[in-house]
Amino acid sequence: MVVKISADDCVGCGACADVCPQDAITVDDIAVVNPDACVDCGACIDECPSDAISE
Repeated sequence: MVVKISADDCVGCGACADVCPQDAITVDDIAVVNPDACVDCGACIDECPSDAISE
């Protein structure tokens, strides 16, 4: 299962991308997960200050 990012809640801070060990997250205005690279480790969920990421 790949994590989901809520566009309504994401503030585009990049904290999730900074902790992603697979470099599976890019941030422009909001964070976007590359489902082919995501290993569902949950590091981004723990780091997100706006609770915009879920499984």
